[in-house]
Amino acid sequence: MMIAIMSVYLVLLFALVRLGIVAFNLFWKASPFIVLLLLNFGLFIPMGWGAPQGDALVVRNSVAIVPSVAGEVIEVPVEANAALKEGDVLFRIDSVPYEAQVKAIEAQLKLSDLRLAQMTQLFERDSGRAFDVQQRQSEVDQLKAQLEGAKWNLDKTVVRAPADGYVTNVALRKGARVANLPLSPVMAFINTSDTLIGVEISQNDARYIAPGQPAELTFKLRRGPFTPARSRACFKPRRVNKLRPPGLR
Repeated sequence: MMIAIMSVYLVLLFALVRLGIVAFNLFWKASPFIVLLLLNFGLFIPMGWGAPQGDALVVRNSVAIVPSVAGEVIEVPVEANAALKEGDVLFRIDSVPYEAQVKAIEAQLKLSDLRLAQMTQLFERDSGRAFDVQQRQSEVDQLKAQLEGAKWNLDKTVVRAPADGYVTNVALRKGARVANLPLSPVMAFINTSDTLIGVEISQNDARYIAPGQPAELTFKLRRGPFTPARSRACFKPRRVNKLRPPGLR
């Protein structure tokens, strides 16, 4: 840019001297150096110290919502693109089959505890075998593990937001049946708790940027105070390619 401006000035100066409009005295002979100094101190040096700017790209993680249990959807209280907090309910699955499973295992566990107590009492009176006590104890341990898994399934009938954010493409409706299939997500959740902003910065300005430096952001559509930020990483320029990795929006 500096070379272009100086070239234009020299051409104009040559034309003015050639046409006799200005006299080619000492001032005009030294004028190219004067113009060069003015351009450096008045334009190019301040531009080099100015705040870098460029096209910005907002990057957020996208989570495919897949229920941990299968069943019929009985409620979908969430709305598309509405702000959510971590733990807010996205939708509910009919919990009746899972409640019945918990009750059935609890009844079996109660009976097994009673049988274990009886076998232990007989063994202490030398009227039973240690093998029977160990077998009943194993049954009780297995039922406790099954009960823990059944309660976990019951808790997963309520699908909640994994973090702060919002959901998109809410096509799920009451009465639909969902399954625990990774290839069939029921909605997409956009995580806003960790937002990255990528900015294209010229090579001259990028030399002074390092990870961890504090930064301030301002946007044309958001007039007001600056938004504090921090530089996380710097990437060297590469050939422009179109890439959409899974989990990014």
